[in-house]
Amino acid sequence: MDRQRRHLLRGALALPVAAALTGATAMGAEPMTLPAVGTRTPAELAADETWWAQVRALYDLTDEVVMLDNGYWGAMARPVLQAYQQATATVNAGNAWFGRLAFPPLFEQARVRLAQVLGVETDEIVLTRGATEAMQVLIGSYRRLSPGDAVMYADTDYDSMISAMQWLQARRGVQPVAITLPEPFDHDSIVETYRRALTANPRVRLLLLTHVNHRNGMLLPVAEIAALARAAGVEVVLDAAHGIGQVDTPLRALGVDFIGINLHKWIGAPVGVGAVYVRRGRVRDLDPYMGEQDHDDIRTRVHTGTVNFAAYMALPAALDLHERIGVANKRARLLRLRNQWMDALRGDARIQLLGSDDPRLSSAITSFRLRGQTTMRDNTATSQRMVKQSGVFVVPREGLASGACLRVTPGIFSTPAQMDALVAAVRAVAG
Repeated sequence: MDRQRRHLLRGALALPVAAALTGATAMGAEPMTLPAVGTRTPAELAADETWWAQVRALYDLTDEVVMLDNGYWGAMARPVLQAYQQATATVNAGNAWFGRLAFPPLFEQARVRLAQVLGVETDEIVLTRGATEAMQVLIGSYRRLSPGDAVMYADTDYDSMISAMQWLQARRGVQPVAITLPEPFDHDSIVETYRRALTANPRVRLLLLTHVNHRNGMLLPVAEIAALARAAGVEVVLDAAHGIGQVDTPLRALGVDFIGINLHKWIGAPVGVGAVYVRRGRVRDLDPYMGEQDHDDIRTRVHTGTVNFAAYMALPAALDLHERIGVANKRARLLRLRNQWMDALRGDARIQLLGSDDPRLSSAITSFRLRGQTTMRDNTATSQRMVKQSGVFVVPREGLASGACLRVTPGIFSTPAQMDALVAAVRAVAG
């Protein structure tokens, strides 16, 4: 680089970077005013309605409906939204001048900050536009498959990931193997299902697991299943879209080397932010992206072109709030809300609950169906009736071997009164 260009870069970086880093402060954003957690346990804090009302006050939420589909993406808290708006203004004003010169170090700072929060090394993380892109990178580029091998997935896995596993038949010449997880489920039956499936299919070399699935919300005992797979010579690729941000298991404790991550669900970043985690030393087991060199830089495995600059610039603000609340506290609160409506409906013969009583297998997401209603048409109609009659919004899901269902997902800003409204709405449509 010649002297003139170095001088140009130094001058170009100063103002845009300073403006971007001030973020919400430059826009006059209100500071986060949550009181300290103190010495309270997550369970004790989960019951403190005053504290969680202050969390809710950080969000500008619609009152058109009782919104219980918070698994699609997480609303941005006001400090994050304001950081995003300020970043958008900065990017728009700076245009290519900002994008080419000032944005790259900010993008790297976001990557470093995420690695710190996840407890991994920066060179094990690459940012993406979401978990679907991350998982498609991992599944599609995993290169240790040979013709005649098999790959395995379950009915609870996400549709796009299942499609990617099936596509490997054409891509790698492997045979897809689908399994059905038990329903109702418990810890031992889940582990045993995977044990038997791996034993019955010794040619399997790649196993897809979903940390928290989007259909019935089961929190999979990933570490145990991954250990079984490893003993059988099977690699695991993990979809952690719904796990990161609401489950307090450290990433490394999962025992998986390849993980796809979503950051606009339970972390609360702007829509369109995710990440790939690859344990150090495993990058060469993935094909480099088209035209990239085959070396150990994880960034050679993902290439998304021009990204939403502002979304990544606002990621640190989302991570700050996530850490301010605390993932263990978030999980305890979400399970308290989930258990409130589940306990109220348990034992009602008209309603089939698809969640577990075991907290080891439970997440914010849980599903139900009216007894005997297993088609998508039935469940869509029930969802529409709940909105029309009671103003409660839940979302129909399909893909489980047992049939379609209705998914309920409270957020950290949801209230006990909303859980009561859900219970009343379900009872009303059950007749």
